[in-house]
Amino acid sequence: MQEKQVRSIFLSDVHLGTRGCQADRLLDFLRHYESEHLYLLGDIVDFWAMNRSIYWSATQNTVVQKMLRRARKGTQVIFIPGNHDEALREYIGITFGDIRLESDWIHQTADGRRFLLLHGDEYDQVTRYHRWVAVIGDVAYNTLVRLNTCLSRIRRRLGISGYWSLAGYAKRKVKTAVSFIFDFEDSVVRGARERGVDGVICGHIHWAAIKEIGGMSYINCGDWVDSCTAIVEHMDGRLELVEWNARPAALLAPPKPASNEEDETALAR
Repeated sequence: MQEKQVRSIFLSDVHLGTRGCQADRLLDFLRHYESEHLYLLGDIVDFWAMNRSIYWSATQNTVVQKMLRRARKGTQVIFIPGNHDEALREYIGITFGDIRLESDWIHQTADGRRFLLLHGDEYDQVTRYHRWVAVIGDVAYNTLVRLNTCLSRIRRRLGISGYWSLAGYAKRKVKTAVSFIFDFEDSVVRGARERGVDGVICGHIHWAAIKEIGGMSYINCGDWVDSCTAIVEHMDGRLELVEWNARPAALLAPPKPASNEEDETALAR
């Protein structure tokens, strides 16, 4: 596949430092997309999991080096910490290795729309007020991800093609989890509306989406543990949800005028 130039790339929930991080797929994605802007919308590094045990592969290290290299070469890289890398929030406003740390950001697309960028955990009542529940949920989710790795090996040996996610299946079947997702989306959209923007791009819940909610654009990057998804902005301002599993991508075209268009998709966290 030939390298593709886009205007912006939006990533969240990479969870470097864990075995569940699919750094090889992220590296492959980054090899195929170059951009003027790179937005890291939280939980890029998983300090929660690293407090229990650290897994840092050579590929994960290469992902970090590739991001740093892009920043050095002129790509605007903005890192908005999430709850799993909240320790970095102490350094908001500081630039390190040409990567700027911010609590949130307003991005204007090529077609003039303004999007609020954030991780999203500030709109998660469990994470904010019941941290111990969030930690238990995190451990449970990581367990599902590990089981999914084993299931993937079995499927390959049996010659079953395609990608199937155990964690994703659990999310769809657990009613309370689905209800939480919708509550989260509505809360984030309300917050963005108060900021006077056209939409919001976030992460946190590991549920990639591009949709309209109450006249606002809600976009979630998904994750690089289970679904391997990212949002890209094309040079004309179109926003696309890319699933790096060879599955069809969802497109969000800009609203039409009234007159006439190198190197390497959750339970709530």
